[in-house]
Amino acid sequence: MEGTTKQKKMRSMKAVQRTTNAVVYIILIVISVIWLIPFVFLIMQSLRGEISTGAADYFFPKQWTFDNYIHLFQNKGYFIEPGKGTVALISTAETYNFVNWYWHTLVIALVVTVVQTVIVLATSYALSRMRFKMRRPLMNVMLILGMFPGIMSMTAIYFLLKLVKLTQELSMLGLILIYVGSSCMGYYICKGFFDTIPKSLDEAARIDGASRQTVFFKVIIPLSKPIIIYTILTAFMGPWGDYMFAYLITGPTRDYWNVAVGMKKMLEPQTLGNWADGFQRFCAAGVVVSLPITILFFILQRYYVEGVTGGAVKG
Repeated sequence: MEGTTKQKKMRSMKAVQRTTNAVVYIILIVISVIWLIPFVFLIMQSLRGEISTGAADYFFPKQWTFDNYIHLFQNKGYFIEPGKGTVALISTAETYNFVNWYWHTLVIALVVTVVQTVIVLATSYALSRMRFKMRRPLMNVMLILGMFPGIMSMTAIYFLLKLVKLTQELSMLGLILIYVGSSCMGYYICKGFFDTIPKSLDEAARIDGASRQTVFFKVIIPLSKPIIIYTILTAFMGPWGDYMFAYLITGPTRDYWNVAVGMKKMLEPQTLGNWADGFQRFCAAGVVVSLPITILFFILQRYYVEGVTGGAVKG
């Protein structure tokens, strides 16, 4: 009798578990569909061949085309001739110089990625392995300062950069300084990862005559691929999608904008209304801008997750 009762309980528990799993999967599928709809809509609009000044009131295009992507990189578009209602394919370099914006953003993001990664790794290693006076207060101060949003310092930063002529024409250098200026305050996760590496490895290398630099480059770095990938991705994503600081520092001249500022200007009524394919090219620009981050994340996803979880083990 006991065996039969236990079997019934096991079957009942398995049935409850299957039902629970089915409900969870259904909820996750619904959430995924809702989350994916805007992205699919963006792609569908970027492939729409019908001429119109705004978004279509239907989901799938009636005419499919890649011209929106081609015109985006050729700096061309269908201009609505005033008073005539006709459209003509002309250059958009004076209003939508997407290639220039993309190049500016790419250069800034790559430089910031390299410099910020080096600073974060060096700071995290020093705070993880070295013991010196004011170490703990320094860590606490950086952690507290990192809790305040950067937007609070925008006005002061703008006037400082304007004072040394690092706005507009030299806005690329100014933005690089902004993005790397507080890099060391992002040490926390990277330091937590370094804390999980046994210090006995450092001690063994030091006994063999290795210097601090040798231990860092020959012992710690080869074991830290996940956190290095995590640091690279986070460093790249910051300047790649920044709008607020970029808009403030680059100013009104379109030649110095990044993609975020440029795409925002593409949607302004006074410019969008003049182009018959303005919204389609905006959607194409959104797809193109999202590709580098998406590709990098899918390729390096395993290392990214390992870096986050590894850095969360110790503080």
